[in-house]
Amino acid sequence: MILKIAALAAYVSIIFYIAVTRGKKTRSFNDFFLGGGAIGPWMTAFTYGAAYFSAVLFIGFAGKIGWGFGYSGLWIAVGNAFLGVLGVWWIMGARIKKTAGELKIATMAEYLERRYDSRFLKLFASVSIFVFFIPYSAAVFIGLSTLFKRNFGLDYVPALLFMGVLTAVYLVLGGYKSMTMMDVMFGILMLVGGGVMLIGVLSKTGGIAAATTGLNAINPKLTAAVGPPGLWPLFSLVFLTSVAPFGMPQLVQKFYAVKDKRSIRIGMIVSTAFALVLSTIAYFTGSVARLFLSPEAVPAVFPGGKPDFDALMPELLSRIVPEGLSILILLLILSASMSTLAALVLISSSAVAKDFYAGFINPQVSDRTLMTLMRVFSAAFVFVSVVLAYFRPATIVSILGISWGAIGSVFLGPFVWGILSKKVNRNGAIISSVLGLAVCLFLYLRGMASPEAGTIGMLVSLAANPIFSLIPAKRIE
Repeated sequence: MILKIAALAAYVSIIFYIAVTRGKKTRSFNDFFLGGGAIGPWMTAFTYGAAYFSAVLFIGFAGKIGWGFGYSGLWIAVGNAFLGVLGVWWIMGARIKKTAGELKIATMAEYLERRYDSRFLKLFASVSIFVFFIPYSAAVFIGLSTLFKRNFGLDYVPALLFMGVLTAVYLVLGGYKSMTMMDVMFGILMLVGGGVMLIGVLSKTGGIAAATTGLNAINPKLTAAVGPPGLWPLFSLVFLTSVAPFGMPQLVQKFYAVKDKRSIRIGMIVSTAFALVLSTIAYFTGSVARLFLSPEAVPAVFPGGKPDFDALMPELLSRIVPEGLSILILLLILSASMSTLAALVLISSSAVAKDFYAGFINPQVSDRTLMTLMRVFSAAFVFVSVVLAYFRPATIVSILGISWGAIGSVFLGPFVWGILSKKVNRNGAIISSVLGLAVCLFLYLRGMASPEAGTIGMLVSLAANPIFSLIPAKRIE
């Protein structure tokens, strides 16, 4: 325990040191939000990968999907790496950077306004970001707090408050430049921790062959190409987590900030390898949970005989990773989550400060005031997210599913088609965004699982823009 506390104290000290030193060099909104638009390939690669994966992957998704789908959950890792990372960088990266320079934009909402000449889309986008990023951030806080509770014996609420304060302070002090510097450190810790996790699970199971034999004995479908829940639930999870990144504002922002085309080419390779390694380790580890955990062996993790999916991975990791190395797992998940939270907070605060306040209330706001507002709204966003996490309204997978599904439904149609085609127009963009979100929320509220509702909403959004753009571009606002 003393070693864990010492390592955590050192980790927090480094974070604050970087935040304070880089914060002194942050003098404008562009510095705070985009790092001056000159971030190199390695920093961009690590900050993209670290923003993509968090406690949501290592605690919520790996636990619930590994338990339910077995080995077939690895299709999600393949989709994340080759669609959510390689596909986004290859198809969209250079185009996004070029468009940002031509239109002189810093946010997704600004892009939609200028690409489609639509103030409505700017407002709709900024409100959607703030509203639906809150549950996403809350899901990350839930995962982290569960992990801290297991590692330090803290109650859930003190662990939650600690994470909320740490996130708010370090981001408010530093901004994007400090975030990218820390993401390199975070990325290295994630790779080291992932290696420890993989070695631990292979040593405890006796290797892949032995793990496969054990899972086959429980249920042969756990080692099949499609796990017990079936093809449609699996497809929904792959699609949701792999296609949504094409329009996720916190990931798109990385291309606004990257230095040049050469940095995009290098970053594409690095971030794809990073994503493939980490996501494969996470889902493989989660898939063997049934070999170690059961209601009889760990009743606390199976209240009422049913698994607490958010508690599965913390309990599993405590059993497969030696006590002396468990600090590396803690730092792995903490690093992944801190970077994701920082990305979410930056985008959400910009939606209020830059897109809403400066866009609709006070267009003449000074750069200094804008940066101050970014810091204030960053702290406010963390506070609201922590409050939601306190009530734990659903499992991590369910919360993330509706958040990603809603954001993907809002942005995929207008953003992806707007970048790739000159033929889509304002009417198609508005209808695709509003209709996609409406379908997603309607299905979710009617009882459909959030990943499936999100997938259908995203498909509607992607299909609607080119279809409704066939209508002459008369204003519908």
